[in-house]
Amino acid sequence: MPLSAAVPRKHMHTRDIQCCGYERDDGLWDIEGHLIDTKTFQTTARDTGRARRPGEPIHNMWLRLTIDLDMTIQDVEAATDASPYQLCPSITPDFKKLKGITIGPGWRKKMLEHLGGAKGCTHLVELLGPLATTAFQATNRARENRRAADPKIGAKRPFQINACHMYKDDGEWVKERWPAFYTGK
Repeated sequence: MPLSAAVPRKHMHTRDIQCCGYERDDGLWDIEGHLIDTKTFQTTARDTGRARRPGEPIHNMWLRLTIDLDMTIQDVEAATDASPYQLCPSITPDFKKLKGITIGPGWRKKMLEHLGGAKGCTHLVELLGPLATTAFQATNRARENRRAADPKIGAKRPFQINACHMYKDDGEWVKERWPAFYTGK
């Protein structure tokens, strides 16, 4: 077990997030996320008063980012199948505002400028974080192959350097993966 034994407790809520990356036949990539929130007890929809059974989704939301290998968003699709309020799904078209934004440095700031707070949906915006990391994981091999094949791209400092303690610019993994950018002795 990865965590220590827990004190006695009662399960109340589950949030399931699944993110998948797909290489498309046209050279683009679809990065899809699905968020489901459920309770272990009956709840009541706030605006309609309808009873929700235990395990029935309170939130059931989808988001697809279509990106290129430069990590630039080419298209966005959002859908809300279950939500606390009937008007929640009306915000999903606004996620198209992400088109043209690049996932990378400054991503979170740009995303929040367009969809933060009352301009978006808290839950779909939260899903954008795991989608961004899934985008990097899904496209990693293709981006590395492109880097190796294109001297102009290969000369650019990889974004991963100093983004994590394992990729500190004077560390052994930078020395191994990107020796031209290694700063150690």
